[in-house]
Amino acid sequence: MNTTESFEIAVNGQQTFEFQASEASQLDMLAEQDGSFHILYKGKSWHAELEDADFAHRQLVFRIDGNKYTVHLADQYERLVRQLGLQIGGHQKQNTVKAPMPGLVLQILVEAGQTVQKGEPLLILEAMKMENVLKASGEGQVKSVNVQKGMAVDKGQLLLEMV
Repeated sequence: MNTTESFEIAVNGQQTFEFQASEASQLDMLAEQDGSFHILYKGKSWHAELEDADFAHRQLVFRIDGNKYTVHLADQYERLVRQLGLQIGGHQKQNTVKAPMPGLVLQILVEAGQTVQKGEPLLILEAMKMENVLKASGEGQVKSVNVQKGMAVDKGQLLLEMV
């Protein structure tokens, strides 16, 4: 990872700040038994739970000390695309769903031929003792399911194909 790279972090669509990759060394996170995290950063402590993760859109939903935060991460390339106005009308349909991390398929919620809407749960993947619900990035039809319940998958492995 390039330690000089910066990320723009938008919280709840209101507050935006820049975070240098080199600042990550000041962040200390400890995973707890229940899937939540204890975070230490610059002498402050928080209790956090990851409620939802949309890796394709770089969006995470956390509950920190009882408050809900939707966080969007934008790297230098996403900011450049936005600055140039190229994201307008440039949305491409995503025809594959790949594992965002290594894990275990806990549950498959769709089957081939089924029509799904944007945001509809497709499958549940367990990773690092946490259940991650992978959702449809848009509406479409499931062409094929390439995994089975209980199957271990690698990061980037094809899980589903859409039409």
